[in-house]
Amino acid sequence: MMSFVPTVDSPWANPYLIYAATIVGKIREAEGIDTYRLRFVDEQVRRRFRFAPGQFNMVYLFGVGEVAISIVSDPDEPQCLDHTIRVVGRVTKSIARLQQGDELGIRGPFGQGWPLDAAQGNDVVIVTGGLGCAPVVGAIEYIFRRRTQYGSVKILHGVKTPHDLLYRERFDAWRRHPDTEVLLTSDQPDKTWRYHIGVVTELFEQVRVDPARTIVLMCGPEIMMRLGVPILMQRGIPATAIYVSLERHMECGIGLCGHCQMGPYFLCKDGPVMRYDRVAPWLGQVGV
Repeated sequence: MMSFVPTVDSPWANPYLIYAATIVGKIREAEGIDTYRLRFVDEQVRRRFRFAPGQFNMVYLFGVGEVAISIVSDPDEPQCLDHTIRVVGRVTKSIARLQQGDELGIRGPFGQGWPLDAAQGNDVVIVTGGLGCAPVVGAIEYIFRRRTQYGSVKILHGVKTPHDLLYRERFDAWRRHPDTEVLLTSDQPDKTWRYHIGVVTELFEQVRVDPARTIVLMCGPEIMMRLGVPILMQRGIPATAIYVSLERHMECGIGLCGHCQMGPYFLCKDGPVMRYDRVAPWLGQVGV
């Protein structure tokens, strides 16, 4: 997997240090969901910060607290970092009141990213569900900016209602790339919905895959993974070629607090991207 390991001479070698970043853009994705474009105040940090698609930062609001948020921008443009934040708790409610010019803190990057190096030369199937598609957005952008290095790309995204569809412009842009399919579905559509009706796993029947050369990237509700992965494996894709991005409550980012433990793993350190065969026994299990 692609991952970033701080070196002793890097300005963020200490994972406890928080670096100030200015909000230089705020994009409304849906009600209660915004993408924040952040730029480090310190020029040295800005110049040397590196991350891999799928990693996350701890986004800190001074005097309030911090939350783990996926980085959704391209790693080759580290001058500005994009984070899509949904209002779900005390910290995110306070962040939602901020505007362009205000400051947040960044601690990170943390975790393991998507296996984009290993995926080169292969077809890529990306399966996302609900509001949990943010962890894979950076990977999709990474692939399309290096399009010739990958085979066919199939993006399957399911939402509960059309209102839950984020990144509408990005989906339209991705669809225009060669050898690319973008399939959308909603299980509670309205009159405006013009795509498939149903759950995301139903889209598997609409795409062709070559099991011998396919890598799957999947993120969203765990029930989607538990129901969807067996279908993909029935199509011949091995569990070792399926990667999932998992969510747990992350408070430290370095595997010390234990809040994100899943079986023998700490998802803030060993994940959040994990190969499916390594975590399958613990998916859907209460208390792990």
